[in-house]
Amino acid sequence: MNKIHYGACASSLLLALSLPAQAERADRDKPIHLEGDRLSIDDIKNVKILEGNAVLIQGSMELRTSRLVVTQDADGFQKAVATGGANGLAHFRQKREGVDEFTEGEAERIEYDARSEITQFFVRAWVRNGLDEVKGAYISYDALNEKYLVTTAGGTSKSATGTGQARVRAIIQPKAKNVEPSPADKKSEPLTLKPAAKISPRAD
Repeated sequence: MNKIHYGACASSLLLALSLPAQAERADRDKPIHLEGDRLSIDDIKNVKILEGNAVLIQGSMELRTSRLVVTQDADGFQKAVATGGANGLAHFRQKREGVDEFTEGEAERIEYDARSEITQFFVRAWVRNGLDEVKGAYISYDALNEKYLVTTAGGTSKSATGTGQARVRAIIQPKAKNVEPSPADKKSEPLTLKPAAKISPRAD
């Protein structure tokens, strides 16, 4: 396992990664389903507020939180802002394209834009794709272009421990390689004695 640490005291530090995390393409064409213990709707402003075990589902994408504010633009695209949840963290989950794996992440605040398919994670943020994982104060996950942006900046509050996060971290697993075994690794085949072909006597 290769463990890579990136960090500095400067708040402008970023880590840009391109990981194989393409989202399920069919998700963007699916309707958005909303659930919660309480729901308030402002039809004039196109705002829906869900509180208590709030859930947003679009295809394989799920956003679970304590409080969810969903707005709709003029073209009908939804934008959701999730805050709170278990241990104060909202939870995101989406299936990857073509494989039985999911991209998952948590943060104190998660913003999901259905138009751009960009999900932003603010404060105590982490995102995991298979065995690869990134952590930082702010993470932007671009599902269409399969990219992450991780930085120590972007959080508007401190973590539950009372200290801000001054480093970003990534754990990237090595990819499998097809390597031919060396001759020393190959077992020697036993020698086999074979009878020689019969030779006819030479005529003088």
